[in-house]
Amino acid sequence: MSARNRELANLVAVGVITGLGFASVYIARQSVISAGSVSYALIFLGLYLAAHAVARFTAPWADPYLVPLTGLLTAIGLTEIYRLGSTDAFRQGFWIVAGVGVFAVTLILLRDDFRVLENYKYLFGVSAVGLLVLPALPGLGTTINGARLWVKVGPLQFQPGELAKVALIVFLAGYLREKREVLAQGRLKDFGPLLVIWGAAMLVLFETNDLGSALLYFGIFLAMLYVATGRALYVALGLTLFVGGAAAAYQTVARVQDRVDIWLDPWQDPHGKGYQLVQSSYSIAHGGFWGTGLGRGTFTTTGGTDLIPFVNTDFIYSAVAQELGLIGAAGVLLVYMVFVLRGFRISVLADDGFSKLLAAGLTFAFALQTFIIVGGLLRVIPLTGITLPFISYGGSSIVANFILLAGLLLVSNRANWPK
Repeated sequence: MSARNRELANLVAVGVITGLGFASVYIARQSVISAGSVSYALIFLGLYLAAHAVARFTAPWADPYLVPLTGLLTAIGLTEIYRLGSTDAFRQGFWIVAGVGVFAVTLILLRDDFRVLENYKYLFGVSAVGLLVLPALPGLGTTINGARLWVKVGPLQFQPGELAKVALIVFLAGYLREKREVLAQGRLKDFGPLLVIWGAAMLVLFETNDLGSALLYFGIFLAMLYVATGRALYVALGLTLFVGGAAAAYQTVARVQDRVDIWLDPWQDPHGKGYQLVQSSYSIAHGGFWGTGLGRGTFTTTGGTDLIPFVNTDFIYSAVAQELGLIGAAGVLLVYMVFVLRGFRISVLADDGFSKLLAAGLTFAFALQTFIIVGGLLRVIPLTGITLPFISYGGSSIVANFILLAGLLLVSNRANWPK
């Protein structure tokens, strides 16, 4: 069976799982199976079949598992968001359609040779900083839950940092490919442009209180620098700087101090600062081994108040863990692990420096973002406000991650193309 036919077969399986998921929610709510569950599944399957058709035309030799894995993650997210609120599910469905559209456009525009992006690496670097600056501008930026991450223009509200992440990875891939030999030798002057772009990004992120993204960007920078140079010393120096910066931030930024204190002991203020994390922990524990079942979890009080604020964004993994249990929650993490495995495999198979670094950077960003949000909910690390890729509610994250997916498919297609 060819790669694209395997992709098609897996997408059909995802469509069946999606139908079963929506049917479970309908049964839990109304005790009947509605035709709506079938129609939702068919629409969802049709959307991914369109994505498959574009991939078959533009990237016939690309990895056959990434699109089905993406379909499964978005299906889990859409089903859970629908269970939490049908209005948000409609909006999320719209953003998934938009994401697939951007995915298709990216593949079509770059199908001949995506490496042309390397010629514009400095433009991507400046654009990344510019996107991060937007929420800090008066009249544009909007503060939500303590962080100034959002830009609001009329009815449209989006998070430019998600797109900045992809732009920064393209810049790092291009610059590190060009300078990796001299960087490996430790020539300081060649670190200049790299540190200017990265430092500007860090300053903006601290200014907007987006500490979760600051951790994500810092991790991407260190990982790609290590992949390019092979110098573990740089990673050690970077981690030392991170520890020093984290200690300084704890002493000077009240938001950081609150997050660390809550991480160490969320029950010191269970009805105040620690409320979300305590309720999230109860939700995960309530799921037990097998879960309560889709549509049968408890997320509101008898009066209709949300037990976990922002449950469909920052805390959606807690909802998934309650309704799918330990087995389902671990299964979701396994899907992420397979996605990351395929991404790093693409990086290993790529035969040029830019492609290797681009695939490695995109994959590591995906993996680290997942770890940061899940690790925060499970109290492995302090909690930060980052979305769970493809599952959390949010249009900016969906669109950016579909661009990430397209980038991996383009690298994979070139790496697997018959020589």
